[in-house]
Amino acid sequence: MREILSDIEQWLADGKQVALATVVKVYGSAPRPLGSKMAVSAAGDMIGSVSAGCVEGNVFQHAQEVLKTGKPKLMEYGITDEMAFEAVGLLCGGNIDVYIEPLDATLFSGLKDALTAQKLVSLATVLDGVQAGEKMLVFPDGRTAGDLGALTDSVRAAAIAQMKTQHTERRTFETETGTADVFIEVYPPPQRLIVIGAVHIAMVLTTFAKALGFRTIVIDPRDVFASRDRFPQVDELVVQFPADALAEMQLDEGCYVVFVSHNAEFDNPALKIALNSPARYIGALGSRRTHAKRVAALTEMGLSAAQIARIHAPIGLDLGAKGPEEIALSIMAEIIAVKRMANYE
Repeated sequence: MREILSDIEQWLADGKQVALATVVKVYGSAPRPLGSKMAVSAAGDMIGSVSAGCVEGNVFQHAQEVLKTGKPKLMEYGITDEMAFEAVGLLCGGNIDVYIEPLDATLFSGLKDALTAQKLVSLATVLDGVQAGEKMLVFPDGRTAGDLGALTDSVRAAAIAQMKTQHTERRTFETETGTADVFIEVYPPPQRLIVIGAVHIAMVLTTFAKALGFRTIVIDPRDVFASRDRFPQVDELVVQFPADALAEMQLDEGCYVVFVSHNAEFDNPALKIALNSPARYIGALGSRRTHAKRVAALTEMGLSAAQIARIHAPIGLDLGAKGPEEIALSIMAEIIAVKRMANYE
């Protein structure tokens, strides 16, 4: 949504009607992930993609019809290799469900405000039945905008749970008259990789992270280490004591914090700040013996066992990694596992 936000704002400012198409189900090898979006205006403007070009023309046509009738549509697209040149569908052989709806300008404004402020938020949309098209914004503290009637409480609870894992899902809810199909989209803040310690591992790790779309930040009070000569690719170099730097950063649910300095004086005060924040991932380099000492120090600093258990240590997926490059790869692999896999421990 962030990629097409400004275009939609401009269309609305120009008085254009807007339809929004969203991928709400993915089967097999679909070309675009769950939640991918495409916006269409009544004037014929189009932005975004739901299938990397395979079905956009057909979606555009249905979007124009939705704008005329005011009624949403749930479309299924899929194709086999044998049918590839005979029908509208996906050349990859996968299947997608695309929900096409008139844009709800009121809720769009609330969503836009949350995204602009880089706040975690979720948006629930009823896809079928008499409530089809009804929507509700849900915030991490349980506040809502919009109302889903009898579905409100159960959908709000589900949305809050999904925001903790930051996973978008399509779910079925029981109602007095049957079932309701609800798509709950989670919008995390922009992802930031924050590395404590301007060491060799950090140089490689931030290169991987940049390629994967993270904003990268390296913190180290030693300017001889935290230099542009060593870190030309990093978005931000902070020459400051890590605890002071983290206290100023307002860590949020989009933050992935990695401690690789191997210096308890740097790490432990900063770990206390990170563990008291909603950061999505916290990992610390060191052996099991080193981590045991770290746990004892953090306990003395007043942190609970549950807080300390958030630390991924020994850091990284167990790849048998050797050397800075492989260790950096294992750390990045673990970060992606946390990001993508709701049940990853």
